[in-house]
Amino acid sequence: MEHLWAPWRLAYIKGPEPEGCIFCTKPAESSDEDNLIVWRGGSAFVMLNRYPYNSGHVMAVPLRHTGDLDALSREEVVDLWEAVRRSVRALRRAFGAQAFNIGLNLGRAAGAGIEDHLHVHVVPRWVGDTNFMPVLADVKVIPQHLLDTYRQLRDAFAAEE
Repeated sequence: MEHLWAPWRLAYIKGPEPEGCIFCTKPAESSDEDNLIVWRGGSAFVMLNRYPYNSGHVMAVPLRHTGDLDALSREEVVDLWEAVRRSVRALRRAFGAQAFNIGLNLGRAAGAGIEDHLHVHVVPRWVGDTNFMPVLADVKVIPQHLLDTYRQLRDAFAAEE
C-alpha cells in the first residue's frame, strides 16, 4: 500500500482558526493572485491549496456556503464538477500531471479541515512523486514556489477560455 504523507500540514491543523470562512471571504476580495484563485465560473471557483500535498494541489469550491452536498442545486453541482474537470485539464497542460487524487471530505470525522463549506481536492500525481524527505526529515519538498504555480495554472485555465 502506498502512503502520501503530509506532515507539513500540521502547521495548518495546529494554527489559529481563521476569521470567517476563507471560501467565502477570499472570492469576495479583489486580488485573485493574493488569494490564489486561478479560475472563476458561474457558481464555483478554483484556488490553490496554501498547504499542498503536491505542487498544483487545487480545490474546486462552490460559491455558496454549505457543507451539505445535498443542499447544492443541480446547476451548482454541474458548475462544481466542471471546475474539477477544468482543473484536471489545466494541471495536465501546465505540469504534465500523470494522474490525480480527487475527492472531498464531508464532515470533520472524514477529515474536513473546513467542514462548513464543501470543496473538492484535486491533487496532481506523478510516478515517483514521493521521496525520502517526509519520512526521514519530516520535510515535504514542494519544487515550485506557490506564486509561480499560481501563475502557471492561471495561464493554463485562461488558455481554455
